[in-house]
Amino acid sequence: MSPVPDRLLQLAYDPGISPKGGGLPGLAVLKNVVNSINLFGIIAVVGALAVSLAVWAWGHHTGGHQAEANGKKGATVAAGAALGLGAANGIVAFFSSLGSQVH
Repeated sequence: MSPVPDRLLQLAYDPGISPKGGGLPGLAVLKNVVNSINLFGIIAVVGALAVSLAVWAWGHHTGGHQAEANGKKGATVAAGAALGLGAANGIVAFFSSLGSQVH
């Protein structure tokens, strides 16, 4: 009888799967679609930032504290979204590399 139960050996089985480019047709098209979605997202963030900054300035100059606060909040969210969109590829690459080190 083995010291490790068979059920535990099944859980620890390495299927030998790793990401590989060129395995399926349409990979280049999918990358192009994702790049386009990212570009549209960045363009939308530029618009959202412009509107938020305008609301912030309008609220400040008219004494509308609620509008000023909403403008600040929108500008912060737009900046965070720009950071996320710009860093998306690096974030995924970092965690994919980190995940591949788990044994």
